[in-house]
Amino acid sequence: MQTRPLGKTGIDLPVLSFGASSLGAEFRSITFDEAMRSTRTALDLGMNFIDTSPYYGRGMSEIMLGLGLREVPRDSYLLGTKLGRYSDQHFDFSAKRVEESVHVSLQRLKTDHLDVLLLHDVEFVPLPQIWEETLPALLKVKEQGKVRAIGFSCYPLKTFHTVLDHAEDQIDCILAYNRYTLQNTSLATDLLPRLKAKEIGVIGAGPFSARLLTNAELPAWLKEPEEVKAAAREAARLCDSRGVDIAQLALQFACAHPDIASMVAGSANPDNIRKWAEWLAQPVDQALLDEVLALFEPVKDLGHLEGLPENN
Repeated sequence: MQTRPLGKTGIDLPVLSFGASSLGAEFRSITFDEAMRSTRTALDLGMNFIDTSPYYGRGMSEIMLGLGLREVPRDSYLLGTKLGRYSDQHFDFSAKRVEESVHVSLQRLKTDHLDVLLLHDVEFVPLPQIWEETLPALLKVKEQGKVRAIGFSCYPLKTFHTVLDHAEDQIDCILAYNRYTLQNTSLATDLLPRLKAKEIGVIGAGPFSARLLTNAELPAWLKEPEEVKAAAREAARLCDSRGVDIAQLALQFACAHPDIASMVAGSANPDNIRKWAEWLAQPVDQALLDEVLALFEPVKDLGHLEGLPENN
């Protein structure tokens, strides 16, 4: 698996990383065996950065990883988790909770340090708290040696820029989901120039854009506009007519940008994970990719609102 540097952190990430949200049974019920085999399969294939959060399964994902990684040498994988979001309604970015959350995550994950620690979905709270209270507490955790790189995640571009206006010299990396896909490349066009200038590491997530860019039935909770969904269905039909799964093209595209250190994708199905590695090893059908990108042009970068209205 090819690797890329995460900004100036000294950490090299695989171009495709293992997202462990599925281990928290976020999308369907899973067995303990599925969780263990998925984790080991990802590591065996070189997806040795694992991204999780106490939000995923309300702690279940971290617990599963702690069990699955017990006999794996700690220096053979990189581990990232988050803090601040604990349920659909529960957000706590207080300094007190920073220390508590890191302590609990380390206990669940059965490790003494994290490679990456992110503030999770900051767009759901008034933003001044992030740079006035949360980040100073996070920097203390870093100074204690419990974490190597710190940053934040969110969806709205406005939120990224607002936080960066106050904290770009304090953070090491960001994570942006559904912002570098066949349909939405706003991470590259809007954010990357600013991040690259400051050598802030960039992690992407959601290459399939919450199943939008797959042949699976679109979930009821998918928030994208109807015209985006229609374009995605048309693109999937086009790919199918050429004997290509649109998910393959989506993954290849999302992992190809040289300035995005890693793209996070998650599954509790080992077969899916093996398929992703096979797809990445195959050449991109450039003619088909050009046609698909042209299909998405009328809805390019259209997204949805997320978090507090004022943060969008």
